[in-house]
Amino acid sequence: MIYEFRTYRVVPGTLPQVEKLFGEAYEHRKKYSELTAFWHTEIGPLNEVVHVWAYRDLAERAQIRAAAAKDPNWPAKIRDFIRSMRSEIVVPLTYLPDVRPGKVGPIFELRYYTLKPGTLPDLAKAWEAKLPQRTKLSPLVLAGGVEFGKANGFVHVWAYPSLDERARVRAEAARAGIWPPPGGGDRLMTQKNKILLPAAFSPLQ
Repeated sequence: MIYEFRTYRVVPGTLPQVEKLFGEAYEHRKKYSELTAFWHTEIGPLNEVVHVWAYRDLAERAQIRAAAAKDPNWPAKIRDFIRSMRSEIVVPLTYLPDVRPGKVGPIFELRYYTLKPGTLPDLAKAWEAKLPQRTKLSPLVLAGGVEFGKANGFVHVWAYPSLDERARVRAEAARAGIWPPPGGGDRLMTQKNKILLPAAFSPLQ
């Protein structure tokens, strides 16, 4: 599977309307393929929505998007509210399962790293060794390298029941030496994160 992360920054104050219009249009879009998740930012860059779509490969993505574009009810009528857009194709780490719908949040932390060139294989190996212990504390939704979009990007999404639980889990993981994996700082150039909340129609809650 591949995952497309589409991030839209919208006009301040329009987020409820954007989610309403998108949710209505999605009822028509999902017959072509279903969302993986739809979130908006709560902490971090404000007035952003992030929608994630899963495809078997780029060929299926092109086929589905072409079919959906012919639907008079898609895309959602939100063009006038959008200030900026970006899209990233993320290839998940090979040992991770596909993302499934369900209730794992409702707090989602989306972390963006820029890796030093050529270090993704080492990061993947280090994560594989540590993830079984780390995911006992809170679920990993998705993690993978950016294939198209920001060069040398790495994206990972974690779910928590609350911000307090996020703080507790992160402190416990660090105290026990469970996380982060060793050597991570040597592979990183930049780090960013944002806290997201799901829309009512998001398959991930």
